[in-house]
Amino acid sequence: MQNRIMLAGVFVCCVATFGQAPAAEVGRLRYPPEMPGAEVKVYKKVDNVDLKLYIYKPADWKPADRRSAIVFFFGGGWQSGSPAQFRPQCEYFAGRGMVAMAADYRVGSRHNVKVADCVADAKSAIRWVRQHAAELGVDPQKIVASGGSAGGHLAACTVMVPDLEAPEEDHTISSQANAAILFNPVLILSREGLKDHVPRQDWEERLRERLGTEPKAVSPYHHIRAGLPPMIIFHGTADNTVPFETIRLFAEAMKKAGNRCELVPFEGAAHGFFNFGRGDNLAYQKTLELADEFLVEIGFLAPKGESQP
Repeated sequence: MQNRIMLAGVFVCCVATFGQAPAAEVGRLRYPPEMPGAEVKVYKKVDNVDLKLYIYKPADWKPADRRSAIVFFFGGGWQSGSPAQFRPQCEYFAGRGMVAMAADYRVGSRHNVKVADCVADAKSAIRWVRQHAAELGVDPQKIVASGGSAGGHLAACTVMVPDLEAPEEDHTISSQANAAILFNPVLILSREGLKDHVPRQDWEERLRERLGTEPKAVSPYHHIRAGLPPMIIFHGTADNTVPFETIRLFAEAMKKAGNRCELVPFEGAAHGFFNFGRGDNLAYQKTLELADEFLVEIGFLAPKGESQP
C-alpha cells in the first residue's frame, strides 16, 4: 500500500480540472454513446426508457467461462454523462480477461430523476449481471463495481447501501457488488456525525432536493459496517469538487470497521484526473496498473502472463 501511495505521487503532479476536458476526451463523452466493439444488452426498462449495458468480452471468451466481471458507472453529477467515459477501461480489462461493461443509467438532465433513482439503476445493473452470469460467462461472486465521481458514488452504493432497490425486481438475487474500484467518488452526502470534520454545510443543503431521499440514505460513509467487500479508491489531493478530506475520513472509518479499503492519493491532482485523454495519460495508465494489481491481490485476476482464474 505504501508503494502505491508513493508511486501515485511520483506519476501525477498537476492535471486539468473536471470542467476542462480536452477535445479528445469530449468526443468520447457523447450521448448516446459510441461504443464500437461492444455487445449491447438492455438490463432494465423503466419509464419507457431502455437502460443498456455495453459489454466487452475477452478475445478467447466462451459461454462456459466463469470470469470476473467489472461494471463501470459514468460521472456527471447524476445530471449528465455518458457510458463512453469508461470505454478505454472496459477495453483494457477485457484484454486482461474480464467481462467488462459500461452501464447507462437515468440522470437528471435526460430523465428528470433524483439521485435515489440513479442508485436504484446501479443496483439493477449489478443484479442483472448476477442473474445472467451463466450466459455472460461470469462468476456471480466476482462482480466488481467501478465508476468516477457520481458514478463512483453509485458503485460504492452497490457495495454498501442496503435499500433503494427497484421494487419490481427479484430481491433474492443480490445487487451487492463483490468489490469496488472508485475514482474520485462522492462518499459523504450527509453531515450527520461529521459536523466538526465536514464544515461545508451548504454541500448537504444544495444537494438535498436533488437526492430524492434523506442525505444519510445515499451517503456511503453512513453505511460503513464490518464485513464489506474490498475496495480501492483513487483520489486527487487538489480535488475541489469532492474534497480529499472526505475520502480520507471514509477510508479511515472503513479500516476501523475491519474492512479492506485502500486509498491512493494522487498529489496535486484535480477532479477527473484519471480519465483517458487527460494530459499525457500518465494518471489514466497508473490508475489502471494499480487497479489491476488490486484485482490480482483479491483473486479476481491472474497475474499478467498467467491464465485467468
